[in-house]
Amino acid sequence: MKRLNGATIGVDQGAVDLFSEFATGGDMWTGSGTRERRRRIAFSEPFRAPPTVQVALALWDMDSGPNIRADVAADDVNEDGFDMVFRTWSDSRVARVRMTWLAIGELRDEDSWELY
Repeated sequence: MKRLNGATIGVDQGAVDLFSEFATGGDMWTGSGTRERRRRIAFSEPFRAPPTVQVALALWDMDSGPNIRADVAADDVNEDGFDMVFRTWSDSRVARVRMTWLAIGELRDEDSWELY
C-alpha cells in the first residue's frame, strides 16, 4: 500500500485512441498470434515518485467470430509517464481500441527538495 501526504496528492487522467486498424488492414485486424500496441503517455506534470496507474478499455471494436482476447496494462511507470499497453493473441481480430487512464500519486511542492 502506498501512503500519500494528503496536501500533495495529484490525480492525472486521460483517454487515448490507441489504434484503428480495420480500414488499413493492420495486423491487429488481419493478423494472428501475439500482437501488441503500446504508447508512451506523459503526465501533465511530474509526480514526486512513480504514481499508481490504472488503465481500462473505453472502446473496443472486435470481430465476434473468434474468441475475444485482450490484456491491458500500464508498463514502465515513472515520475514523468508510463507506457499504455494492449495485447491480444491467437486468432482474435481487433479493429480499434480506445483506453483511459488514471494516475494517483504524490506531487512535488516548494518544500520538496533534496540535498543530493
